[in-house]
Amino acid sequence: MKYLKLASAVLLTILLSGKICPAQDTKIMGFVDVLSFYKDDKLNFAFGEQDLFITSELNDKISFLGETVFKFDAESGTNFSLSVERIVIKYNLKGNHYLLLGKHHTPINYWNDSYHHGRVLFPNIYRPLLFQDFMIPLHTTGISIQGLNLTKLNFGYDVMIGNGIGSGDLADNDDNKSITAAVHIKPFDGFRAGASFYYDKVSAGVEGHHGSHSTGDDLPAFTQMIYSGSLSYFKNNLELLGEGSMVTNDFDSTGSYSSFGSYVHAGYRVTPKIIPYVRYDLVDYDEKDMWFGGNSRQSFIVGARYEFSYLAVLKGEFQQTMPEIGDDSNMITLQFAIGF
Repeated sequence: MKYLKLASAVLLTILLSGKICPAQDTKIMGFVDVLSFYKDDKLNFAFGEQDLFITSELNDKISFLGETVFKFDAESGTNFSLSVERIVIKYNLKGNHYLLLGKHHTPINYWNDSYHHGRVLFPNIYRPLLFQDFMIPLHTTGISIQGLNLTKLNFGYDVMIGNGIGSGDLADNDDNKSITAAVHIKPFDGFRAGASFYYDKVSAGVEGHHGSHSTGDDLPAFTQMIYSGSLSYFKNNLELLGEGSMVTNDFDSTGSYSSFGSYVHAGYRVTPKIIPYVRYDLVDYDEKDMWFGGNSRQSFIVGARYEFSYLAVLKGEFQQTMPEIGDDSNMITLQFAIGF
């Protein structure tokens, strides 16, 4: 008993002195938003997403990031669903070069790689149509190498190999791997320019991301290539953000088809707390593309943000959507988003 008490005292002394620490710096944050919107002559109230965001610095080389979202399951109509959006283990190779393992947001677009699920950080309420339609693969489970803030241009890069389209988080559905390569520069404060490329061979009969695309055993195999570019400037009370993606699907049997998605956002801080903004969206599908089979459309948004603080924002906006097939639709939305 004497030796047990002595060992306990020594262990307690070490812990209190900081010699042993399971996680050197663990932070847990959350984001949530609630909405009210008027559409089709009806007023609605809605719960958006609750996002649990965890980061942990295990030591000077290894860190962890986890992001889990709780949201209402529209398909069931009665239950809430849980979605693990990111699980990333990051290892510092040397300097500003990193190795990342896990489930990532594919670093193929500025928006997809910057805003994630914390709606309080979005410059407006809804994601651009390009992402609402899952025109690009939003997530990739795999391995990547990343570099940040290199040279005087603040050059950055991402090179990723992962499970391809139609695969899950636990295994790939075929022997093909997706490849993502992205580069960007930030030559002066507030400005960023980026470009990326995505490549994957998609198996026959697969279901698209989130079940959003055409499915069926008769869907043939094809090769998908995505070319993206973005420009952004956030400084001096001005917000400018624009990007576009061209998706080319090459079917052996029927040929190659290209679809395009883009958006432009502009805002200006007229007072320390108020930022009016506008956004224009376009998704233009090749109607012969069996993978998308989508309805091309465009939308225009005008709105404003009121920032109580960095982590408490009220947004209101009007959106008009003009589809290629069907009638135009109008919607007014009010959102209150917070971080905690």
